Amino acid sequence: MTELPALIYDGDCGFCTRSVRLADRLPVRVDSVPWQEANLEWLGVPEQRARQEVVFVDEYHRLHGGAAAVAALLRHCRGPWRLVGSVLAAPVIRSVADVVYRLVANNRHRMPGETPACQLPPESRPGKPDRGSGR
Repeated sequence: MTELPALIYDGDCGFCTRSVRLADRLPVRVDSVPWQEANLEWLGVPEQRARQEVVFVDEYHRLHGGAAAVAALLRHCRGPWRLVGSVLAAPVIRSVADVVYRLVANNRHRMPGETPACQLPPESRPGKPDRGSGR
């Protein structure tokens, strides 16, 4: 069973997996588990959410997604990483971090370590017109 806190990520995405391997080096006890192998129901993580963003589940079963997941993970670390997580969670910084996270998540198919699972269909890529809508 997955231990808490847990970091739930897309195990089919090479970029996501490489990023989590870097996070595994941080001074924190966290169970990093691909959503495809996690007991999402026990964790309280909707599958659709796990498909869309990294999710940090803290020891109280609170869910933190996207940039907030990164901040929560860092706040659970020892040393200076805890401060970095607190800064990242500050309202002004967090709004910027949310934009950066979405930008990276939406372009992960272009990032190093990509796999076919990272590929977005052309019609789903940001900035591409929806050719099927007649607009």
